[in-house]
Amino acid sequence: MKYLKINTEDNADLAALQNAVLQLKGVASAEIIDDENPESELKKAFAKTKEQLKKGDYETLVNDIFDIITKNNSKK
Repeated sequence: MKYLKINTEDNADLAALQNAVLQLKGVASAEIIDDENPESELKKAFAKTKEQLKKGDYETLVNDIFDIITKNNSKK
């Protein structure tokens, strides 16, 4: 899986941007992640945990959590 990171200005309409990106061919999902509030990323990762476990998608689950932990530690 590949990711595209888009940096926005403070006044950007994130919902409209998310909807536009979802309309593109080949886009499976689009998430709004607030780098200013890393705790929200961790909450989102754990919210996805239940579904990932049901699907047996353990590798993605571990990678998501690892990415968040290492990202937060590198900011300290």
